[in-house]
Amino acid sequence: MTAVMTDAPPRAAGGALARQRRRTALLSAAATALLVVLTAIGLGTGEVPIAPVDALRGLVGLGDAGDVMLVQELRAPRVLSAVVAGAGLGVAGAVLQRAARNPLASPDVVGVTGGASLGAMAVLASGAPASLISPAALGGGLLAAGLLGLLAWRGGFTVSRLVLVGLAVQSGLAAAVNLLIVRFPAELASSALQWTTGSVYGRTWAEVQAGGAVILAGLVLALVCHRRIAVLDLGDDSAGALGLPPNAARLQLLLLAVVLASVAAALTGPVGFVALAVPHIVRFLAGPPTTGTLALTALTGAVLLLGADLVVLHLLPVHGLPVGVVTATLGAPWLLVLMLRQMKPNAGSAVR
Repeated sequence: MTAVMTDAPPRAAGGALARQRRRTALLSAAATALLVVLTAIGLGTGEVPIAPVDALRGLVGLGDAGDVMLVQELRAPRVLSAVVAGAGLGVAGAVLQRAARNPLASPDVVGVTGGASLGAMAVLASGAPASLISPAALGGGLLAAGLLGLLAWRGGFTVSRLVLVGLAVQSGLAAAVNLLIVRFPAELASSALQWTTGSVYGRTWAEVQAGGAVILAGLVLALVCHRRIAVLDLGDDSAGALGLPPNAARLQLLLLAVVLASVAAALTGPVGFVALAVPHIVRFLAGPPTTGTLALTALTGAVLLLGADLVVLHLLPVHGLPVGVVTATLGAPWLLVLMLRQMKPNAGSAVR
């Protein structure tokens, strides 16, 4: 009888974990199927419609030569940019929120995407070749992260200091970007404003391949590092007792999130709220974070950003809107809900 009472809690915990794994697997399968459908729609719709199956075949070079050219040369870079950047932003947000232990932390809140915008605007303002926009955005994001670390570090990172300094850095960078836009010649101001709102229009294969390789490597590294993130979730004292230096581990994870977000911003501009909202959506649907839910976060980010771009292309009556307009429209009320939940006395701040 004693043995039965002792084994019951572990068995219950094991059962709950197994149910969460099944739920995560089902959600991942559903997200993958939805992503394939959205990709087929994105590749097949436009002034010259192509059947979804033919569009997917054209992506891998099969089928009619005209369809292959239309898909591969004109539509695939935009669709794949949205997929890759969405996955990168989602995982960057998940890693940053858990490393900072704050559910409101995301790259577009703590200044990373603001730095990317400033780098891109500097290139546009100087008249340098457009091919330098992506490297400049990446450099700006890393520079913002360095500034954040310099100002927030006082012998270590604390959660509240990191987020508050990040908000200040983001505000300062946004002011600098707005100043540049005001000083732009009129013919460049509209394109600059579109980039700062977030758009996948006009992406090239060179940009997709370079950004995709970095983001894919970052996603793999995030999955490999998930055990380290899980140890940090236990708290700094527990992590230290288990042999994991919390400050060094948190710094490495923050750097990983910064690289993912900066490269994504280099591809699409600073698309807002994807990095903030996706980890919460996945947590609501799949439960506490695991390695499986982190992979689901990447899929959900890709679905959300590609879906938002298709809404911009085919559902909104205004032509040429940046995809960031849709994500911001969805994300603003989401952020309000999160802030109201955090104001509740028993809400807590842990992102587990």
